[in-house]
Amino acid sequence: MYTNTKKFLFILLMLAPVFLFAQERGSINGTITLSGGTPAENISVALKGTAYSAVSNANGEYEITNVKPGNYTIRISSVGITPAEDNITVFAGQAATKNFMLAESQEELDEVILEANTNKFNRTTSEIVSKMPLKDLENPQVYNTITAEVLKEQVITNFDDALKNAPGIDKLWESTGRGTDGAGYYSLRGFPVQPTMVNGLPSITNGSPDVANIERIEVIKGPSGTLFGSSLISYGGLINVTTKKPYYTFGGNLSYTGGTYGLNRYTLDVNTPLGTEKKAALRLNAAYHTENSFQDASFKKSLFVAPSLSYEVNDRLSFFVNTEFFNGRSTNQTMLFVDRGTELRVTNIDELGYDRNRSYTGNDLYIETPTFNMQGQMNYKISKQWTSQTVVSRTSAKSDGYYSYLYEGTRFYPTVTEGIVLGRYMSKQNSETYGTDIQQNFIGDFTVAGIRNRMVVGLDYFNRNVVNNSSAYVGNGAIYIGNNLQQFNEGVLGITDPSLFTDDSGILNQPGVDALLADSPINPLKTKEEIFSAYASDVINVTPSLSAMLSLRVDRFSNKGSNNSFNQTAFSPKFGLVWQPVLDKVSLFANYMDGFSNVAPSSDTFSNMAPVARTFEPEHATQFEGGVKLNLLNNKVSATFSYYDINVDNMVYSVTSTSDEGVLSTINYQNGEQRSKGFEAFITANPVEGLNIIAGYSYNDSELTEGDADFKGRRPESAGPQNLANLWASYRFTGGVLNGFGLGFGGNYASENKIFNRNLGGTFTLPEYTVLNASAFYTMDVFTLTLKLDNLADEEYYKGWSTISPQRPRTFSANITYNF
Repeated sequence: MYTNTKKFLFILLMLAPVFLFAQERGSINGTITLSGGTPAENISVALKGTAYSAVSNANGEYEITNVKPGNYTIRISSVGITPAEDNITVFAGQAATKNFMLAESQEELDEVILEANTNKFNRTTSEIVSKMPLKDLENPQVYNTITAEVLKEQVITNFDDALKNAPGIDKLWESTGRGTDGAGYYSLRGFPVQPTMVNGLPSITNGSPDVANIERIEVIKGPSGTLFGSSLISYGGLINVTTKKPYYTFGGNLSYTGGTYGLNRYTLDVNTPLGTEKKAALRLNAAYHTENSFQDASFKKSLFVAPSLSYEVNDRLSFFVNTEFFNGRSTNQTMLFVDRGTELRVTNIDELGYDRNRSYTGNDLYIETPTFNMQGQMNYKISKQWTSQTVVSRTSAKSDGYYSYLYEGTRFYPTVTEGIVLGRYMSKQNSETYGTDIQQNFIGDFTVAGIRNRMVVGLDYFNRNVVNNSSAYVGNGAIYIGNNLQQFNEGVLGITDPSLFTDDSGILNQPGVDALLADSPINPLKTKEEIFSAYASDVINVTPSLSAMLSLRVDRFSNKGSNNSFNQTAFSPKFGLVWQPVLDKVSLFANYMDGFSNVAPSSDTFSNMAPVARTFEPEHATQFEGGVKLNLLNNKVSATFSYYDINVDNMVYSVTSTSDEGVLSTINYQNGEQRSKGFEAFITANPVEGLNIIAGYSYNDSELTEGDADFKGRRPESAGPQNLANLWASYRFTGGVLNGFGLGFGGNYASENKIFNRNLGGTFTLPEYTVLNASAFYTMDVFTLTLKLDNLADEEYYKGWSTISPQRPRTFSANITYNF
């Protein structure tokens, strides 16, 4: 912390001359109108890369005062509208004038006024959620958006913290880095989900996505197989990252964040047009991140580079290319697996007595997770009504290094009657997953018999390959958590000399682990998965205020593995109704959504006979949902309230047992069912100038209604806490001596979480928690300084999914950003 403070003070010292240098200021004014001279009211105007901004009045007039002399790009932008930009030069003591004409019709003006506002935590239009441009009020599906503005205000440096701003989603499992499933897991409407989508396309990762290239995160709720398939999403929904796009002026920022536990993060965002015709632009986002842990060992280090390119050939043809290179190195974050094979000895954190500062790992045992993602998109305007969109995505993720986990096995040590014993198991990971996705979409907006139709018709090909040469798992010592260390050392380790007592008998360096793994077998595994899909979705405006969405998808699934292969076909329909009793302000919606999951063949195994191969039908999920969406006071208040009911059947599970004759068997079944229902609320608001609020609440009631007798009638361990709430509010002074200064405050609440919940083993419950955070920020000219304190009360809290994972205590971070 002392070293970080010195670095931060050094940067401030270097920048001091810039702050102290003053010049006589100028101003910018102008008028914003429609064609025909209609004034455009309440339009935001800003100088790109600075804090200078204004809002047009009832006459369409705006003025930006106290501007430092120099060259600027003046920008008028809003979601769903092509940004209006122009260059302007400000001279000392002079007023510069720049007028804008925004739209060609009253209908377009209404949309501009609706979207242009200071509710910076809100986005009311998405082209990803429905694969066509559609306002939130017109969409019968629920989704929550986390904007880049939220991430900046909260000094977000990791993906987990970013997701805390959406209701109904909570971390289950830390990112492990191991092959095929190394990304973090989150609960969403009672089901586990991973972040697997970028710009609506598959993006495979074995780590945690870097936030440097994120323009917004869309948490799309409910079974969404109709438009997004089944391989990479969940019955509860999906997490999509929309990346930053190039624009046609020069600008960007350079940022440094330092903080507690050795946090050092450097980011760069630079954009430049290519040529003078404003047809091509290049943008580069990059981040270098190093951080230690609050525990006695553990670290992470990463380098992220994301160049992107836009090129408009003409007014009909355009291209967009986005690439992301990520190279991460980290140790496993601590997760304690409770014993799944016997009745629990401890059922809560107090009984466990775990010291959250212990990591039970070593910094020598790290894993590297290089990831590559490239997306290319071509848009061609066929006619005024139809656009062709062709997209290609190539993605790969590798795991190379040491992965370990801790599993309770006290039942194997009958001499230990106090506390618990965990075994450490290790593997040398050597796995790569790579995939290709090709989509061809035709997007239309046309009228038939006086009825407006907005339609997408698409073809999708997805290919995923896994090449796994990882070692088997070997034991690496035993760990004791409890108050009778002598009993553990004498009964388990065979140590009788108290001076040699230890609570960890493992080896925590590479040479020692390599020796343990020397004879560990490697069973090479290759699998290839192909999916051929066709889908169509049509939003029909029966009247201007009443619309219906009709959608259908068909998937042909093919799996080729080292031991077996199979083919399968699945259908997924989707229906929705939206009625706006107050047009563009209030909408009542209802949806029926469908999801499915293709299940690979497996085998029933027996200790006294050969395995018996089994194939399965697709698992199937349906959702009924209804609610209300609001967009009031020119988008100053936006809200969604919904109730959902999800049913999943044909769920596959396996049961391991030993017969009276001593035959050990694992048998697969496909009669599992789960029901998940609940309520969600999400609000963003800008009630007064300078004040922005984002808040959410969710209640989820999940139950496994059919299936394994050990789980039947219980809340699934993947469902997370039943109640979740989030809040962030910030206020920035817009005038006077405090102009540019602001404060932020908020936090998260989670009710108790049954991370282990079984009829035979019992229940392990993590306690409820409330974590509060606060920030202070100040913008002057081209610099912004933000101070952030997370977990103000130093709350001790945990996450888990049949695991126990301690979360960070109080942390401090400081960010300084230079905008250019």
